[in-house]
Amino acid sequence: MTDDLEHPLTRAIKPLLDAVGARALDPAEAKADDVVLEWDGRPALAVRLPHLSSALDRLLAEMTRQFDGRPLSELDRLEKQRVVALLEERGAFTVRHGVETVASALGVSRFTVYNYLNRQVEGPKGG
Repeated sequence: MTDDLEHPLTRAIKPLLDAVGARALDPAEAKADDVVLEWDGRPALAVRLPHLSSALDRLLAEMTRQFDGRPLSELDRLEKQRVVALLEERGAFTVRHGVETVASALGVSRFTVYNYLNRQVEGPKGG
């Protein structure tokens, strides 16, 4: 696998793999649900995608990084609204218990998360 880790395709897609939580493997280690990528007509590497259940955890970790590493529960209201908007764009609320998980991470109630989502759909109010 050492050769495969040095393959130009592996190096090229490493940032993508890291971003989505996937792993590069030797094609010989591929399981049925892995994606085998070819280079010049030959299997170059296999990609093992993460389980959906860990996707929301990765999204929350990314939000923490985007907000200077501060715990999401310590963000102000506008920042929390921005986090909810970003998570909505990335499909976080399609994951089972997504609202509950996000509410817990933000230190707010589910009702508050739903309010943030509704505010986003309706647009800001005010004068």
